[in-house]
Amino acid sequence: MGAGRDHPAGVALLPLPVSRPQGAGGRRAFPWRPALLTATLLAISATAAAQTESPGQTLKRVEQDLQSDKALQRQLDRQSQTLQKELDELRERLVGLADQERAQEDELAHLEESLTALETQERNQADKLEGERQQIAALLAALQRVARIPPEAALARPDGPVDTLRSALLLRDTVPALRARADALAQALTRLAETRETLQAQRSRTYAARLTLIDRQKEIGQLVARREELSRQTEEERQQVAQRTARLSGQAADLRQLMERIEAERRAAAAAAAKREAERLEAARRDAERRLAEQKAAEQKQAEQKLADQKAAEQRQAEEKLAEQRARAEAETARAAPSAPAGERLPVGGRVTVRYGEADRYGATSRGVTIQARAGSTVVSPQAGTIVFAGPFRGYGQILIVEHSHGYHSLIAGFGRIDTAVGRRVATGEPIGLMPADGSPDLYFELRRHGQPINPQRGFGAPEGKGQG
Repeated sequence: MGAGRDHPAGVALLPLPVSRPQGAGGRRAFPWRPALLTATLLAISATAAAQTESPGQTLKRVEQDLQSDKALQRQLDRQSQTLQKELDELRERLVGLADQERAQEDELAHLEESLTALETQERNQADKLEGERQQIAALLAALQRVARIPPEAALARPDGPVDTLRSALLLRDTVPALRARADALAQALTRLAETRETLQAQRSRTYAARLTLIDRQKEIGQLVARREELSRQTEEERQQVAQRTARLSGQAADLRQLMERIEAERRAAAAAAAKREAERLEAARRDAERRLAEQKAAEQKQAEQKLADQKAAEQRQAEEKLAEQRARAEAETARAAPSAPAGERLPVGGRVTVRYGEADRYGATSRGVTIQARAGSTVVSPQAGTIVFAGPFRGYGQILIVEHSHGYHSLIAGFGRIDTAVGRRVATGEPIGLMPADGSPDLYFELRRHGQPINPQRGFGAPEGKGQG
């Protein structure tokens, strides 16, 4: 049975819902499915008897089904509110995990830099000790050769007494110096052993930090998958109920029009010629009442629209004031943070290789910043907003465009994977994707206000008109 196929009684049947696996933690995603299945089966059972029903009976039955669907819609709205609460809590957890991952990436980068310095120090000490060892070995060999010459042979040597005495004096001075160099060599060996112990401990800490970072990235990936599943379930169930309600409303309207037409024909056939003038006067009176009612309705609608516009303006002012307070709070938080300048909220941690206004690798003036990040790092939204574009674009690869309040837009390019979709709302710091899994990937971040690029490192509080076109 197709969802859009009409039956003899004019009742379009809803396709049977397909059961899904349980949600995270063993909890079923939608416990109200039996009610939806019951409503569908009732519509199927009523189809056979609908062929002999009168239009009034069919209209009454359709209106009853419509009331049942409205009750089901209210139950769905309550379930949707529960899911939305869970989705909001999930977003908060994602934001916290993304911040923890950023801090762990910074710690790992610091550990790797210290590890590189220690390895260089170890090589330098080993090379120096090797040179000292070779020099001492040569001196010891010379002393051993001199010690093996008997005194009689030394007296019989062709050298004169003065030369023999000079050699003896040189050997006497060489022995204490050789002993001092041997003591220094022993101390250097001790320092080398300490350096190697420190290096081993640093390698262990670096390995543990890498394992912790991998675990954090796995946890973020699981939460992102759960977030997408909740969003997809909510949207699919609401679409099913909305489609069925729309079909039943259309059927009810068609039946009402049919009954009104039949009733009008009956009155016209039963009306006598003598009552035509009275009917004309009655029609004129009804027309005047209708125009008066329409005029009152228009005035009431205009008043309601004016009141709604006033409330909307007050709400916009309140939202703008709240956004300004939130922006000032974020700016103060950013100024207090040691890792970033005032107002800065970059989508990924790493080293900024090209700043706003500098020449990029092609020689053109950069309208954003380029960040060299760690492979597989999590990319977060720099500010709360709505996803308006997600996917490949010309030669830029995978990009995202996020629309923020007060005319701001963020353009982020260089993703390895995008974990959101067009139309989704994202919170400040919420994960939206991952960097490529290998190499040292670059992420490009451009911030615009009213279509003009501004310096992203000055943040969302930057004055208007300061960017270049």
